[in-house]
Amino acid sequence: MDPEDVASIEDPRDRARAANKLIDEYQTAITELSEVRRDTLRDLLAAGMSQTAIADLLEMSKSRISQLLSAGTRPERTFLGTGKLTVAVGGKFEAGKPDPGAVVSSESFGGYEIIADLARSVGLDAACEVVPPPGHVRLNRANLAVMGGPRLLPFLDQVLDADPHLGFLHDDGGWRLVDNTTGKEYRSPIDDGEATDYAYLGRLPRPDGKGNFLYLAGIHAPGNLGAAHFIADNIADLRRELKTRRFSLLVASRFHPKDRKKILATERLTPIYRHEGQ
Repeated sequence: MDPEDVASIEDPRDRARAANKLIDEYQTAITELSEVRRDTLRDLLAAGMSQTAIADLLEMSKSRISQLLSAGTRPERTFLGTGKLTVAVGGKFEAGKPDPGAVVSSESFGGYEIIADLARSVGLDAACEVVPPPGHVRLNRANLAVMGGPRLLPFLDQVLDADPHLGFLHDDGGWRLVDNTTGKEYRSPIDDGEATDYAYLGRLPRPDGKGNFLYLAGIHAPGNLGAAHFIADNIADLRRELKTRRFSLLVASRFHPKDRKKILATERLTPIYRHEGQ
């Protein structure tokens, strides 16, 4: 629908609703494109192009180019989104209560807090959304991060089919991660009593094909927290290398043996796989 279509709506109530919706869509698009333009200007400068040359290319004044570069937020922001970030976290019902509410593990909520603090540090608001069983999370929306493995969020197992490199498998021994490129499988060391967990981290396509979302999924809850730590510790490099492209990798997180909420170190288990065709 374009402005002419909106103007032709006879019922003023429907016309007002349609106009308001279209304005919101346009404003979101303008915000996203402004971030893309600013990010691209920085890339051109990093490649050795002068502000004068960029101004000539875009048919703008040099002062306008300087204004665009200085007006933006930290470039890392684009890795997370262009507006208020929603972090949807897989929850489970509390046991032993007649009317249980959905709760998240303390490790997963700690992961949300790390992502939320990171988002605020680059100029984005953030909110937590608990996804109750059976894990029906709404993926077709902008500025979304999802946290939780396919055990709590079963539909994500199907979305992961879009990743040609990495994914989850399940058998009688429980959940494990697999690198389809190398054939290597990763069972969580937690299952053998070690203070380490593994997690999937990636940017995947929305089912409606109109965007992407970030996905953090530990085999167990400490993996969720570790994946959040990995993003916070490496966001500058991740943004510089990937920008908003689809990707995936596996992360190992070592935590304190007596406190699973205390991550001691994180590291990549796999290369950063870039997904083609996006």
